[in-house]
Amino acid sequence: MEKYVVKCPPSPDNPKPSFLCRPPWKRSTAELVGRYSPKYRHDVSALLLESYSEIGTFPHEYQIGGLACQTHMNRVISIAYGNTSQITRRRDGISGLEFDSKGIYVASVTKSGCLTVHDFETLYCLSNGSSPCLKEDDTKHLLHLSTNQQLDVVRWNVSNQDEVACTSVQSNEVLIFDIGYVSSEPVEVLRKRPTVTVHGFEVPRGLSDIAFTSSDKSRLLASDMSGAINLWDRRVGNLPCLDLSTNSLSNLNSIQLNVENQIVFGAGKHGIIYAWDLRGGRTSCAFQSHKEVSHSPLTSWKLASLLEGIASLKAQSDIRSKEIHSIDLDPSCPYQLAFHLDDGWSGVLDTNNSQVTHMHCPPPAWLNDPDMSNNCSTLRRPSWLPTSSIYAVGSSSDDGIHLLDFYPRPVSACHVDLNEEIQSIPDVKIKKSRNRFIPLSEGVSVCAAHPLNGTIIAGTKQSSLLVISQRRQSFGSIDDYNSTNKDLSAEQKLD
Repeated sequence: MEKYVVKCPPSPDNPKPSFLCRPPWKRSTAELVGRYSPKYRHDVSALLLESYSEIGTFPHEYQIGGLACQTHMNRVISIAYGNTSQITRRRDGISGLEFDSKGIYVASVTKSGCLTVHDFETLYCLSNGSSPCLKEDDTKHLLHLSTNQQLDVVRWNVSNQDEVACTSVQSNEVLIFDIGYVSSEPVEVLRKRPTVTVHGFEVPRGLSDIAFTSSDKSRLLASDMSGAINLWDRRVGNLPCLDLSTNSLSNLNSIQLNVENQIVFGAGKHGIIYAWDLRGGRTSCAFQSHKEVSHSPLTSWKLASLLEGIASLKAQSDIRSKEIHSIDLDPSCPYQLAFHLDDGWSGVLDTNNSQVTHMHCPPPAWLNDPDMSNNCSTLRRPSWLPTSSIYAVGSSSDDGIHLLDFYPRPVSACHVDLNEEIQSIPDVKIKKSRNRFIPLSEGVSVCAAHPLNGTIIAGTKQSSLLVISQRRQSFGSIDDYNSTNKDLSAEQKLD
């Protein structure tokens, strides 16, 4: 940009050309190349974090055939018992939530067995009061089914956005629904191979998470409660054609495929993250063999051992192996694998150098509620925002979500190498980043971020959907606008 600027001859009062004293042309550079750099997006992420708030609440109050659905009924029972019974807690709450790849629809499942697909634009307009109907009713969602069984996860088929799949830790089946059909029956049911003991009894193994490949609409994976990942090719049959084993019988809670569909990550009860390479040797041809084959992981990371290597964390905490609730790859930085633990801790594993680079350690849930330590029936599932490496995590102890700065540089507020002394020096040109906690009306169990605009949909422990985004405001005059900006500036100075 500077080479196109005409240099003015120096004057006696200003011996240096004026253009040399200007700051860099950040905005102009972004406009020329058509995209913002990761550093610039991180610099402005503080403004993004400050703009989020709860703008809409949609309780699960639906009917099927004129009668209240099972989720609604279980919620009524839970309220009647004062939310104190462990049995009612296990039957309540949204357990799975995901946007389709374009952000048009959002699918959710509940512990009570309801599958619901909403139109995102409808939810957003209702949240901002753009629609004359401020209260949602049964006509506002695209699909609502009751499967009469517990559901724990829902995923869109990446290669066929008309299909959603759901399953449960209490079931050996993957139910696939086509949202184009008005039917309460799945269009396809995939089953695990039965596991039989020496005494002839079948062992239920349950399925905890699902992942579709982006290269083929017929291939998907599902982790089970016995330390394995099952892979199906739906063109061959409804039984798995490949089995990825951890050499352990402990449950896997979460799986992730990388963007090239070459590496699959899995994590679960014993605090270990596994990785399988689907490229080399027999594994690359596994879908073509049509035989049940088992493969061991390429590598694994024990998080407790990696956390022991962080001196500042080890000095303040007793590091123990903890169950991993969820893992998730950063869409804006593919080597960052986020993890969330059962005690509310979140962090990032750098898969390139096998190190934990970020950590967020909130107070334990039992400080506020002693019963929370015994209520582990629902896995918390956070979500990345589409840009800026911000991780949205439902709080384990309060009603709200944490927006965590997991930017892959030491300037991140959660980076283990963050130098807080340098950031506190006024003259140093490093913008201080920070996390933000957003208080909400209900406790959050799962989050999903819109793939384009970053609006967050949170599923709650009371089976509601919360919309978290920028609140719309109208100003009657320029004086009202200036007054509001002054108030915001004053609040930021106090913070």
